[in-house]
Amino acid sequence: MTRDFPAGNYKFIPAVFQYSSGAAADSGFEIERVRFDRLVPLAQGFARAAEYIQAAGRPLTSFCACELRSPAAFTDAGFRVFNEHYVKTLAQWGLFDGVTNPVARSNVCPEIEPPAEPSFYAFSFTRPSQASAPSFVIAGGAESREGGASYAERTVRYRDLSPEGIKDKVRFTTGEMENRLGAFGFGWKDTTTVQAYTVHDFHPVLADELVRRGATRSGLTWHFARPPVIDLEYEMDCRRVLRETVI
Repeated sequence: MTRDFPAGNYKFIPAVFQYSSGAAADSGFEIERVRFDRLVPLAQGFARAAEYIQAAGRPLTSFCACELRSPAAFTDAGFRVFNEHYVKTLAQWGLFDGVTNPVARSNVCPEIEPPAEPSFYAFSFTRPSQASAPSFVIAGGAESREGGASYAERTVRYRDLSPEGIKDKVRFTTGEMENRLGAFGFGWKDTTTVQAYTVHDFHPVLADELVRRGATRSGLTWHFARPPVIDLEYEMDCRRVLRETVI
């Protein structure tokens, strides 16, 4: 379920052309996460990420994950247009070969004070390390099953915001995170951060669907934001990263 990406010193879970489902540093390397103090427009964010990575003495192929913020949820077609634009830079950096993309990603839409255009919130890259502890980033995932159908056809409890609908959405998404962690041989006990993205109250299912499953061992960061496609309602990502910086 994983593939090696030697040029970046990490392995990844293959997914779709716009992102992988997760990245994990190779032995002898660790992931560093860099968060911008303020959102940075996409092109500028790529430029600043390149500057930071190269200043650390690393190749651009060490770029392994990013967290984006968009103005509003996309239609299916609009999301594809955005993704086709996004991967152009990854291709220039030697990360995207036109089919396979090793870079994990989250892309969500703040409900309050959204950016005027798609922007960078954070990025991650690999660097040499003497530490033996693993590090990884699991990409954002919402209540949408994999497959070629439209989002409407593969969304769990499509347009159902009832208490049971929210419960099933959270349960499915938590399970998807567990599957991705398991692909690398990890579990919730290995995470240092877990993030949730929704504008809906999921507190009634928090204990059973997250806490009891071990997902909140390091707490839970809730971003008041929507997933990137219209009618998706709940998204999560997680990571184990021991070196984090704000610039």
